[in-house]
Amino acid sequence: QVPLKPGRSLMDWIRLTKSGKDLAGLKGKLIEVTEDELAKHNKKEDCWICIRGFVYNVTPYMEYHPGGEDELMKAAGTDGTDLFDQVHRWVNYESMLKECLVGRMAVKPIAAPKGEGCCIYSVFLQQIPEDKTILCMRTFISNYIFFSSLCFLFYSYDWFQTDSLITIVIYTKQKDMNAELVIVDCQDKRLRGEIIVDDHSYLVEVGRYCNFACETFSLLVNIAEKVGKVEIILKKKDNIRWKMLGQPLEHHNTFIKCKDRGLFYRKCKLVSKMEVTHDTKLFCLMLPKSTHLRVPTGQHVYLKQIIAGTEVVKPYTPVLPFLPLDFKEPSHYDGAHIYLMIKIYSCGLFTQALDDLQIGTYISVSNPEGNFKKSQVQTSEDLFLLAAGTGFTPMVKLLNFALTEVSCLRIVKLIFFNKTDDDILWRNQLEELVLKDERFEVQFILSQPTKDWVGKQGKISSSLLSEFVKRSRKDSKVLICICGPTPFAEQGVQ
Repeated sequence: QVPLKPGRSLMDWIRLTKSGKDLAGLKGKLIEVTEDELAKHNKKEDCWICIRGFVYNVTPYMEYHPGGEDELMKAAGTDGTDLFDQVHRWVNYESMLKECLVGRMAVKPIAAPKGEGCCIYSVFLQQIPEDKTILCMRTFISNYIFFSSLCFLFYSYDWFQTDSLITIVIYTKQKDMNAELVIVDCQDKRLRGEIIVDDHSYLVEVGRYCNFACETFSLLVNIAEKVGKVEIILKKKDNIRWKMLGQPLEHHNTFIKCKDRGLFYRKCKLVSKMEVTHDTKLFCLMLPKSTHLRVPTGQHVYLKQIIAGTEVVKPYTPVLPFLPLDFKEPSHYDGAHIYLMIKIYSCGLFTQALDDLQIGTYISVSNPEGNFKKSQVQTSEDLFLLAAGTGFTPMVKLLNFALTEVSCLRIVKLIFFNKTDDDILWRNQLEELVLKDERFEVQFILSQPTKDWVGKQGKISSSLLSEFVKRSRKDSKVLICICGPTPFAEQGVQ
């Protein structure tokens, strides 16, 4: 993020979009945009960007973009979909930029070869000698069918019933299947079960034939890890015989990349808010009884709120309710709650609205996202965690996992950067943890310390890191995890 000029906050942008001004610059008309036309609008004072086939005039948004004008200019006059997805595909751009909509991209028709019927393989085949064409077509089609059918060889489902229960069984044949890879929601008259497989997912999604007793009965998920079988058990609301599980929905029985699946949200109840520091609170959200969701270590979720009529989304990494000192997750942490440690910014539209929520109100929480793999820790001997401010949050579960389940680790060291000692999150708990496990060390570093501070001071730098990031042995395998504001992370990587 970059510092924005006064009067260029998210709330200011929302006000501008509701002012009636012609932000698209077309006096309310929508046009069809060719690639050539799009390419002409590639300057800061005249910038159009295409996202998923829709073209937006982002010129008026330049000064309001939290990531700065230069980031927007990377996609100026082009299709910015991939860049957008890499940085923040979770942002609801349709809502944020609806008043900047120019129109749709024109679709280039592919001309069929003369004298031939329309053939979707024409471009692929025109480079192939005539005598090889039939063979190539057969190979191409066979490979396509093989790829499309691959998931059905490994992923399938069935369902069974008794007088009172419905059991859906998903067969994955995935030997390392666990609770974190299964997400189930039964809400809004539909049943949704998703199995995560690396960067893909398999989805069972149907409109319910009858009702489940979701309000009074928590769904059960049983996993046979060795064979990869997942059982989802729900209670019928009425003891009647079902003729079918439900009407298949659009993405039912599909196996596609997670990023193409889109985010799914469920409403979670705010059950508590606890002060952690002068400006940071621990929020506890309760999942619906009809939801099974475990957020993996190192992954985040998105919170969604409607603010002044505009949908606003922000990512947060769940933590534990406290740092476990006996190296076990707290017994009452049963997966029914999500804990979020959030800094409340005085000028932050989203966090202020979040802080204003009353206990008992609901907020939308997405499926988890992230690329971190536990195996990276399991193959390491020295683990260094560099955190700044609330960049500490992903380190909480990571610390618990490392000290609980990774016996090969010789050093686990947290280097925690803050402005003042009042900003240090869970300082007492971290210091207690040092006494509990000789492998764990913590180093607090302040950039704006008081006169009483006797610890280290400064900002992240190569000289400072060289003092604290040292291998336990010459040949030890090292993993360094960094989280904090973008400049901090970039400086740390450098």
